[in-house]
Amino acid sequence: MSKSISTLTLQKYKEQGRKIVALTAYDYSTAKILDNAGVDLILVGDSLAMVALGHKTTHAVSMEEMLHHTKAVTRGAHHPLVVADLPFMSYQVDVTQAITNAGRFIKEAQAQAVKLEGATELNLEIVRRLVEMGIPVMGHLGFTPQSIHGFGGTRVQGRSARDAAKLVKDSLALEEAGVFSLVLEMVPDKVASIISSKLHIPTVGIGAGNGCDGQILVTDDLLGKYTDFQPRFVRRYANLDEVCMDAIKNYAEDVKSQQFPNESESFQFSEEEEAELSKLLSSTSAV
Repeated sequence: MSKSISTLTLQKYKEQGRKIVALTAYDYSTAKILDNAGVDLILVGDSLAMVALGHKTTHAVSMEEMLHHTKAVTRGAHHPLVVADLPFMSYQVDVTQAITNAGRFIKEAQAQAVKLEGATELNLEIVRRLVEMGIPVMGHLGFTPQSIHGFGGTRVQGRSARDAAKLVKDSLALEEAGVFSLVLEMVPDKVASIISSKLHIPTVGIGAGNGCDGQILVTDDLLGKYTDFQPRFVRRYANLDEVCMDAIKNYAEDVKSQQFPNESESFQFSEEEEAELSKLLSSTSAV
């Protein structure tokens, strides 16, 4: 079996020009599929809040929920690097809070790294402290879903030269602080390419063009399982919503027509035991 992916592996891929393949997972069975398919990095994203739990934004998911799902993913994924999202308000208070919660993902959930959004002074200090402790950190710039209200909605970031320059500056600051990789979300492709060329660490894009060092999508989007909306940057490689719907309708029809279960799908009771049971029930009822 191939060797497990590490942060050093991803760095080597960037240097070799080999694109990084990343996807999300929130459960054991999906993690196993991604593992067997050869995915390099699995993100247990706070998109869990929307995709798996039905919330409108990522804000609602808690630390305990994220830990619960990260544990399931690490049980199923042995080859990819598993990164856990630090959920909203689990690191924004102070460094101590961030260290405590990041440590829980590594210790309790067996993740190999954590991810946080933005490049505030507090975040940069958090990255430095976590890296010093041996906890790898992935950065995230561009559209950062935890800041959706501050952005005024789901909006592409870095469209103007001034905003793009700030993204470049923030990305360099995160690299200097010690992140091993950087997610760029909903950023113009030229801006993402510039950032990727300036950084020594690998970038992973989502809605950021083909100039990044890798790509990530929400697996449920890719498979057509989550259909509340489809972002422009999502390519659907399957339509599981339709496949599952057809399968369930066929199941329902077979149940109603008594075509399911058939004899081969049932456990048999021998004629001898049936006769003996009849005798036992008869004697019982006589008493």
